Amino acid sequence: MTQRTIRQRVPAFEVTEGAGVTVHRSIGTPALKNLDPFLMLDHFGSDNPDEYIAGFPEHPHRGFITFTYMLDGHMEHRDSMGNRGDLMAGGVQWMKAASGVIHSEMPKQTDGLMRGFQLWINLPARDKLSDPAYQEFSAAAIPEVMREGARVRVLAGEFDGAHGVIDDPATDVRYLDVALEAGARFSLPLDGTHNAFVYVFEGGARLAGEALAQHTLAVLGQGDEVEIEAGAEGARFILVAGRPIGEPVVQYGPFVMNTREEIEQAFADYRDGKLVRTRAAMTGH
Repeated sequence: MTQRTIRQRVPAFEVTEGAGVTVHRSIGTPALKNLDPFLMLDHFGSDNPDEYIAGFPEHPHRGFITFTYMLDGHMEHRDSMGNRGDLMAGGVQWMKAASGVIHSEMPKQTDGLMRGFQLWINLPARDKLSDPAYQEFSAAAIPEVMREGARVRVLAGEFDGAHGVIDDPATDVRYLDVALEAGARFSLPLDGTHNAFVYVFEGGARLAGEALAQHTLAVLGQGDEVEIEAGAEGARFILVAGRPIGEPVVQYGPFVMNTREEIEQAFADYRDGKLVRTRAAMTGH
């Protein structure tokens, strides 16, 4: 098998989102505009309420998917189609905005640690104006696989016979949360046609022999296997891979379409109260 190496390193940097929430962004930056099919990756993490308490009041989306993974804390989701979600530590949420959703994500805590990730996943043109859909699962529903020196939470895709709770059929996303003990090794076969990245958020690691620091995203090069070794303090990282869509991406704020005209239509629909067309179906537990 051919080992994937680090094609690009992207240090996360601070940006302000929502009503003043500090997040660390790696995908969706000048250094890495997107990594087909992934449009944005935000890592939020703070025990200072001033950095998260304002939350993300009502805002629109069209043309893509948000995939939120809570590591610590408690957020409440509400949307224009009547869905209400409680996203707590260890839980995941997948929202296909597609033709249009207006939603909010607000903290349900006034102190303590709030930490997690939000990943934006593109939709192919055929699905951008399809009906929205919503999946949410608690920590207890997510399968965990134990290997020697490793714990792997399978959020989406498959690992060692365990299947993740989130299904993303358009891009076949695999999303793993991997915790390694000091010096432990982790290897995984990957589809050679899929784009993939690793983001270390605790400790440090080596990927194919190259050092990878905390809060740095590594875009993986070509190959069909990835191998990671934890440093002296251990390591925890997310490993995400997905099938590229291979279509033009035109993005403006909360709308991601294929042409400028479609973006202008999205703004017009939002202005005229026509963005939300269909009630989403909610699945999960």
